[in-house]
Amino acid sequence: MLGLVLLNGFNVNLQNSSVIICKLYFYASFLFAALSPTVLILASIDRLLISSQNVDTRLYSSKRLAYFSISISTVFWIVFNSHALIKVNLQEFAPFYFVCYYDLSSTYLDFVSYFVAVNDVIFDVLMIVLCVFAFKNVRRIRSIPRETRNQIRSMTKKDFQLLRCLFVQDVIFIIFGTLTSIFYVFDAITKYQNGTIFEQAIRNFLYNFMSFIYSTSYSVNVFTFIIVSKAFRHELKRTIYKIIGKDLVPIREEENRQENHERDNVEMNVVSIIELPV
Repeated sequence: MLGLVLLNGFNVNLQNSSVIICKLYFYASFLFAALSPTVLILASIDRLLISSQNVDTRLYSSKRLAYFSISISTVFWIVFNSHALIKVNLQEFAPFYFVCYYDLSSTYLDFVSYFVAVNDVIFDVLMIVLCVFAFKNVRRIRSIPRETRNQIRSMTKKDFQLLRCLFVQDVIFIIFGTLTSIFYVFDAITKYQNGTIFEQAIRNFLYNFMSFIYSTSYSVNVFTFIIVSKAFRHELKRTIYKIIGKDLVPIREEENRQENHERDNVEMNVVSIIELPV
């Protein structure tokens, strides 16, 4: 994302200034583009396990399994995306004009195009499946009477809030990811077709627009947490007050006094409209 900001916002091409920066730029782009949705999928799987009514299934939701899964996924993507360190280099497109780009062989370009397209489609499908199953689990929990609900599940209020945040994140990723997936699939199919200048301009516009959408999907997470999670809003408020040197306890006491005062006013109004029997 930093590279896109420097390139599109300030027209700064750091990746064209050095071979090392060029390789690291593409490698980091491939790595984090795959690692971020992978972690989101693993978190969604964890919430899916803990929302299950089966006790044995809920036992799989543990920190140890989470650390192990994230470690294995990280190592896999680090090794798998190492092709960018080999095949990406400063390519000379004109005399004394070097651009950081992939190896110009058609085989590697086909590999990159189809890998990006297939990878995005797989991520989107997994997100949709996990969202559907998590939504079904929550509906089953909501349909159980409140008296017996605590006997068959171990989800706390924070678990529900985290599940809600992840559900919204998954929906956002699916919406933005589906658009980019459609574009990458279309780009992989039609990349060897020669178009007019107008068609090439549209293609470049769509590429820049999809890059913006792709970056936006990772930028709205903090706003999602603020809107969806009450606990996150409270922690954010507490952090802000701690930075500016104010104590949050008196503020919370003042809010509680205001809530109690409003509740007393409501009770007084209710009592005042009750007619005593004659």
